[in-house]
Amino acid sequence: MVNNQSAKYVVSKPLYESGEGYKGRQSPAMTYMSRKQVPEAHTYIEIAWIKDRPKSNPHSYEQTHDYDEIIIYWGKNSEKPQVLGAEIEAYIGGQPVTFNTTTGIYIPKGTPHGPFTWKKYDVPHLEMFMALGTGDPLKEWGKSGKSAVKKPVSKEKFDYEQYVVRSPMRESPGAISGKGRQSPTMTYMSETQVTGIKTYLEFGWIWTIVDPIHEMKHDNFEEIVLHIGNDPDNPEDLGADMTFGLAGEEVKYNTNFAMFIPRGMAHGPLVWHEVRRHHIEMAIMLGAGTLKEGWGFDMGDMTRARAAIARGEKASLVQNPPEPLKS
Repeated sequence: MVNNQSAKYVVSKPLYESGEGYKGRQSPAMTYMSRKQVPEAHTYIEIAWIKDRPKSNPHSYEQTHDYDEIIIYWGKNSEKPQVLGAEIEAYIGGQPVTFNTTTGIYIPKGTPHGPFTWKKYDVPHLEMFMALGTGDPLKEWGKSGKSAVKKPVSKEKFDYEQYVVRSPMRESPGAISGKGRQSPTMTYMSETQVTGIKTYLEFGWIWTIVDPIHEMKHDNFEEIVLHIGNDPDNPEDLGADMTFGLAGEEVKYNTNFAMFIPRGMAHGPLVWHEVRRHHIEMAIMLGAGTLKEGWGFDMGDMTRARAAIARGEKASLVQNPPEPLKS
């Protein structure tokens, strides 16, 4: 059981309240972070499996919101993680963009976006919507969507391709050794990739039992960590038994779970006891635009740490970044 201290920050059973009535898409979607679930959260996250070409297609229309959004589509092939298994056309600011790889999209507040149309479908894949700065966007979503008779038309010269990340950076180790997991992981949203965004999102596959991740804390930023399984027919199943420590308590999980980690709260260790199926580990640092800003290390630090381990020396990555510069 989870005690009162940590229970209010953990979601291990999703809500099913958004996106009802869609064929081909998990409906309703699984809400893994909202103010209703975690009162301190100002971030909303829902995840759904796309199990066929959605009907109707498009399954969302042009809309605008008063908050920033991040949308991620990722494939289920853990050996070829950039293969999406579909081709999707999305309109951003009236401009069509098309992708067939695992992709991250940034939608600034007030930017028209949609419709999203599946041009091709090959295999199941995942869709994640993330609203920043609000833990309860459902009322706004309900009133802002509209069926468009004609396709949107761009009225600006701005190239909205700048908000689309089709190929990730690979700079975060996930763990120093990298054994049993995708390492470096895939960064699909950062200020390096999308100018001005202050959210760092990276994720990678866990293939087998990996080295434990030790306790850490981040004094300057809130973080959300998700562990998501890879079975579209049993979408809440993590496919693993693992322990995640939060606020000094270690709790065991075997289903998907999302954890909201306030500034300065110790979290870890993360220990995998059994891995029955490959699954995703995702870390989202809210307010940090880069790996160095959020976690206090970069690719060079990782390379030096791994070289030290190869020489038989003890090594660690900096987990507490320095205080941000005051303006």
